[in-house]
Amino acid sequence: MTAPLSCIIGLSGKRLKKSESMFLRDANPWGVILFSRNVQDPEQLRKLTGNIRDAMGRNTLIFIDQEGGRVQRLRAPNWRPYPSGDDYASIYQRSPLIGRRACYLGHRLIADDLRRVGITSDCAPVLDLPQPGADPIISDRALGNSVDDIVDMAHAAMAGLMSGGVAPVIKHIPGHGRATVDSHKALPKISASRQTLEESDFLPFRMLSDAPMAMTAHAVYSHNSRSAITISRKSLTELIRAAIGFDGLLMTDDLDMKALTGDLTRKTQRALKAGCDIALQCSGRLADSVKVAKGAQILSGRALERAVIADNCAEHETGFDRVAAEAEFDVLMSREAS
Repeated sequence: MTAPLSCIIGLSGKRLKKSESMFLRDANPWGVILFSRNVQDPEQLRKLTGNIRDAMGRNTLIFIDQEGGRVQRLRAPNWRPYPSGDDYASIYQRSPLIGRRACYLGHRLIADDLRRVGITSDCAPVLDLPQPGADPIISDRALGNSVDDIVDMAHAAMAGLMSGGVAPVIKHIPGHGRATVDSHKALPKISASRQTLEESDFLPFRMLSDAPMAMTAHAVYSHNSRSAITISRKSLTELIRAAIGFDGLLMTDDLDMKALTGDLTRKTQRALKAGCDIALQCSGRLADSVKVAKGAQILSGRALERAVIADNCAEHETGFDRVAAEAEFDVLMSREAS
């Protein structure tokens, strides 16, 4: 079988169109990412993920952003609401043991939700360290306000996802917590010194550098480069691969975000040339997916090896007692809320 293209693309709606099916078959992107526009109910979603895999002829990873809190694509009434990172962090401040356990159980339940509908990778947890005066795009999504808290909680979140057969994606490497603008709207420029960043923002990523996948921050780290790290080979090499020591699969954040300028084909080429393994494009417009595919390349070498490792993380564990896990999770959450 031919190796897939180095991209993840979105889809337009709740059903796979014939044109999208043909694109998936012919272009063979490495993965697909789903959003709220693709979600109606569990039955519909199981059919959609099955049709995606049928079109591609393989058991591809299917991604979603299901952090909990305000970033949760599967929502009530068909799926239970999950706490935000800040909710877990508040519990952790009162009791690290209960905080870790609640975070593990919450993400184990999320993994079960996702596997039941054919989704095998979650773009979580968030490892960004919030800083005073930063844009609120991270804020309550963060798992704490100190490096140690974030690392402890992120380990619990990743364990919960992976024990349920869902591959985690840590984000936004090397750290988005100082951004004073939302990278969906503009390019953040982080002016802190390298020493400051290495002693704070980079540390959660360094301490979880064995994660299978990471998503870039569309931000300039001005001590190192004038370009966003997603398209800067110097920054990717010196900061992510060397200083942080991350050697897993590196995907871009959404190439549609306003932090990056230019044509999608060119943005894809620049990100891959800089050293990203996978280009992520989320609009769901087929014309955009075609542009990304034109800029992508067949996965090979170390990038292909990383992709295979990531694929292998999505192994389902049998024997999960959902009822018991939900009961314990509810008790922990209600105890800490009272």
